[in-house]
Amino acid sequence: MKKVLVADTIAAAGVEFLRQQPGLEIECHNGLAEADLCRRIADAHAVIVRSATTITATALEAARSLQVIGRAGIGVDNIDVARATECGIVVLNTPDANATTTAELTLAHILSLSRCLPQADRSLRAGEWQRSRFMGAELAGKTLGIVGYGTIGRIVAEMARSLRMRVIAHDPFVTPEVFEADGIESMGLDELVASVDYLTLHCPLNSKTRGLLGAARLRAMKRGARLINCARGGLVDERALHELLVSGHLAGAALDVFEQEPPTGSRLLQLDNVVATPHLGASTHEAQEAAGREIARQVAAYLHDGEPINAINLPQVSAEERVKLRPYLTLALRLGKLLAALVSAPIRQLEVSLYGDAAARDLRSITTEALIGVLSGNMSDTNRVNARHFAARHGIAIVEARCGEHPDYPATVVVKARHGDSSTVVEGTLLERRHPRLIRVGDYEIEAVLEGNLLLTRHRDQPGVIAAISTLLAQERINISRMQLGIVSGSDKAVAVIGISTLLEQELLHAIGRIPAISRVTQVSL
Repeated sequence: MKKVLVADTIAAAGVEFLRQQPGLEIECHNGLAEADLCRRIADAHAVIVRSATTITATALEAARSLQVIGRAGIGVDNIDVARATECGIVVLNTPDANATTTAELTLAHILSLSRCLPQADRSLRAGEWQRSRFMGAELAGKTLGIVGYGTIGRIVAEMARSLRMRVIAHDPFVTPEVFEADGIESMGLDELVASVDYLTLHCPLNSKTRGLLGAARLRAMKRGARLINCARGGLVDERALHELLVSGHLAGAALDVFEQEPPTGSRLLQLDNVVATPHLGASTHEAQEAAGREIARQVAAYLHDGEPINAINLPQVSAEERVKLRPYLTLALRLGKLLAALVSAPIRQLEVSLYGDAAARDLRSITTEALIGVLSGNMSDTNRVNARHFAARHGIAIVEARCGEHPDYPATVVVKARHGDSSTVVEGTLLERRHPRLIRVGDYEIEAVLEGNLLLTRHRDQPGVIAAISTLLAQERINISRMQLGIVSGSDKAVAVIGISTLLEQELLHAIGRIPAISRVTQVSL
């Protein structure tokens, strides 16, 4: 018998499913203190939690037989995933269980915002009858812009189209073919923001998307447009949003999330044209039941036959091979992140080629790691199990190849992205078989350390360019840790890879881009 400890309350249907599985013994104990959790988990083969119970390193040390941790929900910040990985314990979650629920809340907010429903309800309860005060707006014929065309965004699009809305979307990781197949028009973010009557956000919060809707983009929205955010609060500049709502430039905002939660003292809550809810995206009986049933099914499948459904950290190779593979995975991940920073268009094909000694390593694992690097900036929940699924869903074809010897290096990894009619390629190697190095960007040969924060420029090879960059960085007290230059033989083109102490604010990045000789500048954190 294998023991499954259910340490948080999940749907009764999930517990009942587990009880019906042969060979499983089920124990349910909610609200355990850490000492009690350590005692209960000691002989457990699986533990299931939601967000209340924290699986710490101490608990994992006490777990002598634990094989799998199941999280009924998407977030795993209450689980020490790194320590679980070290202990050989797989961690599973249910990333899509609340997709429909969040999409429906988005639609509810759109309708409430359009018809002033919360305000009218308050007025009527106060004994008023002011029909003319609550003049609404029809949705039919209006344009809805969706930023983030993942599972939730696609459900919202389907719902909005059934209401006869025109739907446009922006997602830099989704190819035109996917949008075309769904009958959705895709646009660049700035074009979309300026075109919509309603704007809804469904993208993750990370270093690239924090402040995605800053003051300038909010001002660029049409007068009378409305904003809906059921994703993450940090995506929106709340101070600028407040200003534009007060001025009347924006007709209203519906917010389920805030930069600080709870949003104590937020001036947005004082505005009558704001509809607000306390982060209710996943708060339905159906979503919680779906998460409970799904995690029960996943844990049972893993215990019975080792099937890793929605695994966060499951190694895909033997322990012996993993030791040899680890430096190549690091190299591939960083090359993928660098490539993502260099490519602004949707990627339709990702090619990974291994040369020399690298070709003897597990190609699928290296390719998957490069893919994680490419996708992680836009999809923070990308991992070694779901990366290829996400790639297929976003229309990215994968090409893998083992090649012959490299003329200059004992082993290299080449990652190429095809986007539109163009392609971008980066190549790396391992110094002393363990230190990742960049050796090529496009046509430029260069040897640069692949770590930390990097600033990359493409410019004319002429005196004064590096001095101008250094001056701008020095003025903002940005330290340069290292700098490498590369050129294309027989041309005046050059590339610079500069290690910097911290990522640059957009204003400084744009200032560097305005140096006359520079044609392109980008930055990436590895």
